[in-house]
Amino acid sequence: MVMATQDLDNLRQAEIARIGRKKLFGFAIPAVLLAYFVYVFFAFDIMGLAERARMDNAAILVSDAVSYKTHVTRDNRSGEITVAIEGSRRATYAPDQIPAWASVDADRAEITLRYGHRVTYDGPIITYHHPEFGPIVVDTSNGVDLRLAEADIPDFINASGNRVSITTDAGRLSVTRNRTETMRYFLGWEMFFFDLASPFSGMAVGEVVSTVTSGAQIDPDRSNFALMIQNIWHNSIWRHGDVFWALGETILMAFLGTFGAAMIALPLAFFAATNFAPSKMVRFVIRRLFDFVRGLDALIFTIILSRAFGPGPLTGALAILLTDTGSFGKLFSEALENVDEKQIEGLASTGANAVQRNRFGVLPQIMPILLSQVLYFFESNTRSATIVGAIVGGGIGLLLTQAIQTTADWEKVTYYIVLIVLMVVAMDTISGRIRARLIKGDGAGK
Repeated sequence: MVMATQDLDNLRQAEIARIGRKKLFGFAIPAVLLAYFVYVFFAFDIMGLAERARMDNAAILVSDAVSYKTHVTRDNRSGEITVAIEGSRRATYAPDQIPAWASVDADRAEITLRYGHRVTYDGPIITYHHPEFGPIVVDTSNGVDLRLAEADIPDFINASGNRVSITTDAGRLSVTRNRTETMRYFLGWEMFFFDLASPFSGMAVGEVVSTVTSGAQIDPDRSNFALMIQNIWHNSIWRHGDVFWALGETILMAFLGTFGAAMIALPLAFFAATNFAPSKMVRFVIRRLFDFVRGLDALIFTIILSRAFGPGPLTGALAILLTDTGSFGKLFSEALENVDEKQIEGLASTGANAVQRNRFGVLPQIMPILLSQVLYFFESNTRSATIVGAIVGGGIGLLLTQAIQTTADWEKVTYYIVLIVLMVVAMDTISGRIRARLIKGDGAGK
């Protein structure tokens, strides 16, 4: 009885201590998380980020992504005035093509904006006519001299000694020592199908259809339909041909990197699996090799390989191959360690050698897992190849980076992002159907 009472007391004390530890642990986790979030709040300067946020720049970015702007540009040194979409030389209007809302005559211009706003260029004198605020005059004859009827500068004007910028809902005016630009926005992506050099430029949809189906032949060497396709594909502004070629390079980088890694990792995985490795030393070396190449991100390999082999899609494919070899090696070796030994023993009893046992007793067991993993990585690497291509100068990633760096053609950035998303969706759909057919049978996925 005495021993039983002591045991009960010890058990009671142990249970009380356990419950106390659980309570302490329950309070400790929220406390640690709270402390971490407080650290993040100050370390990442969340308050400073909110203060630095420029909603006006965000609004301009969104507007540039879904619309285009036509620039009326005056060279303040020569007095020459040009009208071009996005300020591009390739999209500059000829004198007889200038839109009706812009009147240009020598060094004078009258630009009609929305909501009653107007801008006039009269030699070096630039005037923004604001229907509510009044005329805003900038003299560029000797620097950039802002002249206002009121002493206070309104919020929509940003002025310094070398630059004056006026941003309203009607448009934007930017004046520097060398250049004056008025930008008028229009919804949509101008010249997405036909650039100014195309005979279809400026035609409405009905006119294009009529010209293609029943109009007089424009080019004696090809039909109007072939000419239309050729003009779209070789559009000098949107470069659809180059864009889709770049998409093909991105997919090719992902394909070569993924399936090349799988072919290298599969035989090495046998040396890393506990039940197939010839010795512990070999297994240790191969596993550490997998850890090394898997531990470095593909971006790091991209930078290293680009210095060694130069830029190009093949360099990006090699970077993906190295990283995925480590990932596949780990996954494949784990799959090999879980195979059913009875099938292998059955083949051994018939006199099959090691190669035959692995071919007919091991691979059929792990092949569904291998295919599923390879196809999943291929889908994932399609996204990764975009970033890798931005570094090594290949694929859609390069075009996306160039469009972002120019800070002018954000509608092209939107276009490339849409294509990347569609490419990833297509790869996901295709790889999903292939996995279903190869793993579950021919009737799956219908």
